[in-house]
Amino acid sequence: MRPSKRAADELRAVSLERAVARYAEGSCLVKFGNTHVLCTATLEEKGPSWLRGTGKGWVTAEYSMLPRATLERTRREVTSGKPSGRTQEIQRLIGRSLRAVVDLAALGEKQIVLDCDVIQADGGTRTASVTGAWVALHDCFRWMMARNMLSTMPLRDHVAAISCGIYRGNAVLDLDYAEDSAAGTDANFVLTGAGGIVEIQGTAEQTPFSEADFAALLGLAKKGIGELVALQKAAIGG
Repeated sequence: MRPSKRAADELRAVSLERAVARYAEGSCLVKFGNTHVLCTATLEEKGPSWLRGTGKGWVTAEYSMLPRATLERTRREVTSGKPSGRTQEIQRLIGRSLRAVVDLAALGEKQIVLDCDVIQADGGTRTASVTGAWVALHDCFRWMMARNMLSTMPLRDHVAAISCGIYRGNAVLDLDYAEDSAAGTDANFVLTGAGGIVEIQGTAEQTPFSEADFAALLGLAKKGIGELVALQKAAIGG
């Protein structure tokens, strides 16, 4: 039995609420159970200097966790002068995941920054960030199209992410903190709406996992991401 009483292939309650930040070109408050992340999209008129003259734009991400997103207060990283290795890893993952489904040439020489701020953490903050950031990015593109800044929609597909793991010998979907902290294996999967693999992160915390275990985790991830993409489609109205 899972601590949450969920079935092995059952997601936590997931919601995607759009237009929650007044000033952002796109925004989404994503909730995976008790994990809540505010995702905002900001349009910058100039892209990175190293892309100047190429006609291509850029999509990047920044990630942070608020001090009381966890049981005990965590120090703001700005006070230390630089983001932690974990933070850098996660924001690069978010950026890579979104760029995988964006036509950067259609964007033109502009940059969109996705800020993913964890309000409350209960496992799966990076996967929630990817899933919610896609909605914020979509709405930013719609904002640009409404102002004739884009002639076509740069998004080529949906992208979403989910965690899976081996908990007490069983493959389970969408780990909360209680499971993640005790899992023998945990993995994060980023897939497109069409089922393409963008990224897989998997680690055996205790006993190495088998190819059969990996296949079971991938099967769960495909099911979960299919449900998340359906929620994204419902959130944006189609």
